[in-house]
Amino acid sequence: MTFTIDQAAAVDKVLPEVASTASEMVALRHQIHSHPELAFEEFDTSNLVAERLKAWGYEVHRGLGGTGVVGTLKLGHGPRRLGIRADMDALPIQETTGLPYASQVPGKMHACGHDGHTAILLAAARCIAQERAFDGTLHLIFQPAEEGLGGGRRMVEDGLFDQFPCDAIFALHNMPGFPVGKFGFKEGPFMASSDSVTVTVHGRGGHGSSPHLAADPVVAAAHIIVALQTIVSRNVDPRDMAVVSVGAIHGGDAPNVIPGSVLMRLTVRAYRPEIRAMLRERITALVQSQATTLGVTAEVDYHWRYPALVNDVASTEFARQVALDWLGEEGLLPPLQPLTGSEDFSFMLEHCPGSYLIVGNGEGDHHATGGCMVHNPGYDFNDAILPVAASYWVQLARRFLVSPA
Repeated sequence: MTFTIDQAAAVDKVLPEVASTASEMVALRHQIHSHPELAFEEFDTSNLVAERLKAWGYEVHRGLGGTGVVGTLKLGHGPRRLGIRADMDALPIQETTGLPYASQVPGKMHACGHDGHTAILLAAARCIAQERAFDGTLHLIFQPAEEGLGGGRRMVEDGLFDQFPCDAIFALHNMPGFPVGKFGFKEGPFMASSDSVTVTVHGRGGHGSSPHLAADPVVAAAHIIVALQTIVSRNVDPRDMAVVSVGAIHGGDAPNVIPGSVLMRLTVRAYRPEIRAMLRERITALVQSQATTLGVTAEVDYHWRYPALVNDVASTEFARQVALDWLGEEGLLPPLQPLTGSEDFSFMLEHCPGSYLIVGNGEGDHHATGGCMVHNPGYDFNDAILPVAASYWVQLARRFLVSPA
């Protein structure tokens, strides 16, 4: 298979032992892509991962987080322990790419590239097992349910780091809109926390012609929505980041009927835990006070979901140096800014130092270039970055688990 990558430095430096199996690993990626599985349903994918790891000599543990897989390879007597994580789940989206390996499951597709992340780590796993050129313990972690259901948290709660202790853990994500095969790093807060809030406003329904006989939850909900916009602008330091967005509002069915209740759903995001806590306090207080003022009541159901993803400074510098020494400056993206999206690798980073990095998936706006954004029915992971990213994981493992002289 011929790969067309614009970045010559990355192409030229793909490890020969990775390049020799690249076609097979791309075919494996296409197989996973054709058979997507949603969160906590990754039965066939985890079977495939476990079978490959066992065949290559890894000790395989299954069941963490339900469908999670951990492959361990221990060589020599070195004390260092390295973790590398990939996610496996797909999304409930109907694919429109028309690719020959498009999803065969209606309403499900790998619209975020987790099929590629899994194939990247498997390609690296094969190379590492063949060369056996390190001294220490390597844990390869294949995680279920990254897309909204907290598979990372489940694995941690099931004892991931108790059973498989790591001195550092790393993960990557493909990133459309960035040049193919270039790596990006950001120390400290890199992705925002993500919490969900359901607000139910209870009033007293009535006829639209006689609003004075009702307690209108629609008007109250409108006031609440407007008031919520003042939290970020008036309670958050302008030098900090916070997001409070009302994404859904439901109430009523007819123009001449005042409903008895209105439901709203919000997403709330921040980088710092103290801002995250303040947002919950202010949202709850503001909703209740607005409801009281307007003669209705309100329930606030606040769901803590994903914490902010905070990269360890030393681990991030190590990861950056691996790429710099291997590819040179031309293989790195300019310094990254924090993202307001969220990622449940954050749960693992709360328990173990490490770093989350990105690799460019391509520019443009079509799946053929790898530039189509994730969570889009036209998205596809760019196969050209598979051998590049797999080579990076091999390089990182070699450096972290240094063989004795």
